[in-house]
Amino acid sequence: MTGWLTRHPTSLNEEDGAALKDLLARCPELDTAAGHIRDFGEILTGRLGATHPTWIDAVDTSQSPGLTGFALHLLRDLDAVTAGLSLEWRSGGTEDAVNRIKKIKRQLYGIAGFERLRRMILLQ
Repeated sequence: MTGWLTRHPTSLNEEDGAALKDLLARCPELDTAAGHIRDFGEILTGRLGATHPTWIDAVDTSQSPGLTGFALHLLRDLDAVTAGLSLEWRSGGTEDAVNRIKKIKRQLYGIAGFERLRRMILLQ
């Protein structure tokens, strides 16, 4: 069902689309939440970070229980969230290097000092 909510009923096969339309018709709150989820998906995939404050206001107005907390937490660091949703730059390479170093450090914990750790990092 979670996969259904992230997609528009018209993008599903006929049977699943009809079931989703029926479900959303019976529960207006779920229909509203599904709309907000789809909108956030469009912000993510389209790099529309500048529009997410409007999305946050809409979610806060609708008072969707799970989404409101998520949306309000995005306000804590609005500039970073906007940049993350807008810019093409990612920190994946840096994160990979940090995780590799942490792995080596865990492997050598208690059996090697800093110099050995330094050598292992430089050699790998």
